[in-house]
Formats: sequence, structure tokens, C-alpha cells
Amino acid sequence: MTDRRGARLLRPEVSATRATFLELFFDLVFVFALTRVSVRLIDTAGASVVELVAEIGRTGVLFLALWLLWSITTWVTSRYEPERGVIQFVVVGSMFAAMVMAVALPGAFEDRALPFVLGYLAAMIGRPLIVAAALHRHPRRSVPLRLAAWAAAGAVPWLAGAFAPEELRLPLWVLALAVDGTGLLLGWPLPRLGPARASGWLIAGEHLADRYQQIFLISLGETILVIGVTYSGEAFTADRAGAFAAAFVTTALLWRIYFHRAGHLLAEALRMARSAGRLGSSVGATHLAIVVGVLATGVGYELVIQHPYDRIDPVWLAFVVGGPAIFLIARARFEYEIFGRVSWSRWGGLAALLLLAPALTRGSPMVALVAVAAVLAAVATADTWRSRGRAAEVPASPLLHGGEPGGDFHRAP
Repeated sequence: MTDRRGARLLRPEVSATRATFLELFFDLVFVFALTRVSVRLIDTAGASVVELVAEIGRTGVLFLALWLLWSITTWVTSRYEPERGVIQFVVVGSMFAAMVMAVALPGAFEDRALPFVLGYLAAMIGRPLIVAAALHRHPRRSVPLRLAAWAAAGAVPWLAGAFAPEELRLPLWVLALAVDGTGLLLGWPLPRLGPARASGWLIAGEHLADRYQQIFLISLGETILVIGVTYSGEAFTADRAGAFAAAFVTTALLWRIYFHRAGHLLAEALRMARSAGRLGSSVGATHLAIVVGVLATGVGYELVIQHPYDRIDPVWLAFVVGGPAIFLIARARFEYEIFGRVSWSRWGGLAALLLLAPALTRGSPMVALVAVAAVLAAVATADTWRSRGRAAEVPASPLLHGGEPGGDFHRAP
């Protein structure tokens, strides 16, 4: 018999699909956290290629830890009723943990390793244990216990890295992320219990879509913050004013390209999906890449606004051109997930960026940013032209019909 006490924690079918005010409050921490990620990368300006690659690796580890915390919290509030007191407590606790991680992030590979790790582990181990206790004897109780067990296993290399010499920290934390990532991919399997893959979870798909759209907007908000803070801290010259305007236009184009058709239909696609968990898992990985592309683009903005007509350091193109390129690749995958096809404008824009990159090494940062904006404008224009006079499309994803039915919110696991 299903435990009624635990069943009250699950999302009912009539639950609101929009994010709660508490979840939006939770997201405010990630505006700050993403700026800390950018700060680490911006500080590599003038570094050699080897130094840049090493710093991207270190910053990538820290960012992925933040992403896992945000992502699993999002799945928790899509699976359980966010208006319940225990779930609100879990969200607030995760928010504080993320704040600790964000504050420690700029020095996480130096003197703030332990606070970063303790914040992460407190959320990743404590959160599922609290949810499991609240579920009482409900069959779904085994899922958060799986998460806690795998997080405890990953805690060993996380803590070892925090106490180890700096040169050993990166490989140990990569191992820790590999444990956490393997658990996520395999469904946190345990002996005799087997896996419980997130792709098979019964969730509120429209709520999950809302959350992914919001994390994209948060990443855009971080770039707006970078543009404003950087420009306000520099002399108001015509050169920098032009770079400021070009950066803002580029951000607006990223917004336009994301939401044109596919971005608007994400909620409908998840609502129509036979298994919302399967499609949600796929678009979750896609949004990770989208956010990475936007963050890298934001780092490029700061470099351009500070040095609009200096001789460009070829390393800077990893951000000025590489960020939008990553975004277009991820956006192409996103389009396939929603419609089962990819518009030629995505590949055309990506090809244009790659072909322009060698020539841009001979110019200035401002020229590179304007060229990127022109390519993105061409992609956005092609999208508008393609849909002009046509009936609105409906989701036709190859992922819509696979997996188990997702309408019964009370079914295990």
C-alpha cells in the first residue's frame, strides 16, 4: 500500500506548472555564481594557450559542480510539490550551499577549496536524505537514498582534493565529478535495487521547461551584468561606447535565436512527451552547453569593452568567437530535440564563424565582436524569413514517443 504521508510530498496532477517565487529567489544566487565563473576566466586575459586551457579546465570543474546542484534541485521541484514545507526547506538549504560555493569559487583551487567542497556536499548528500525521510515508507524513497549513496562515494575524492596539494586538486576533483556524473547517467544504481534513471522519472514537464528557460535567461542576465559593470568602470569613450552597444546587440540576438520556435515550444513538447523525463534529460544536457556558450560570450564582452581597438590576442577568440559557436551548436541540438530537424541557418552561422576566425586574428577585438554580431543577425534573419507566412509548427521530436507514459504523478519509482 502506498504511504499516504509520503504521497503528500509528490506533485499532484493539478499542481501549478510555473516556477514558484522561492525557485526564482533560488535563481538569484546563480546570477552571482555565474559572475564568479566569468571572473576566473576573465583573469586569464593575456595568458598563454597552455595556461588558458588549464584555467578553462579548473573553471569547468567548478561550474559543473554548480550546474549539478542547480539541475538536481530543479528536478526535485519538478518531481515533488514545491509548496510543501520540507521541499521549501530543501530549496533554501540548496540556495545557501550554492551561495557558499559561489563565494569560494574564485579561490576554490587556492585557499578556499574546503568551503567550496563542504557547500557542495552539504547539498548533494543532505538534500536527498531529507527528502527520503519526508517520503517515509513511500516506494519513491529509494530514489533519494540512491542519490545520497552515490554522493557519499563522490565525497571521498572531493574531500581528498580539498586537503591535497594544489597540483593534485584538479585530478581528484575530476574523479569526483566523474563519480557524480556516472551516477546521474546510470541512474544511481545500487546492489539489488538497480538504477532509477532520471529519464524515467514522472515529473511536471512544463515546470521543467520553465526552469530551463529561466536558467538560460539567468545566463543572459549575467552577460548584461558583465556589459554594464565593465563599461561603467571604464572611461566613456566613443570606442568603448561602440563595444558596449555591440555587446548588447549580440546578447539580444542570442535571446532571439534561442526563443524562435524551439524555445517557445519547449513546454509544449514536454507536455506532449510520452516520457517527459526522457526528453527533459536530453534538453538538460543541451541547456548546459547553451549556458556555457553564453558565459564564454560574456567573457569576450569584457575583453572587447576594455580593449576595443587593441591588437587582438588570438586566445581571446576562444571567447569572442568560441562562445557564440558553442551556442549555435547547442541550439542546433535543441532544435532537433523539439522538431527532429535542424535549420540550415544554424550550420551556416557556425561555418561562417569558423571561417572568419583566422582572419579575425589580424584585426581588433571590436572588429571580431561586430563580425560575430553580423553572423548572429544573419541567423536570426534567416529564421524569421523561413517562418514568414507559414503556419506555426508543432513539436515533432523523435524523443516525444519513447519511454514510459508520464501522466501518472503518483507511480513509482
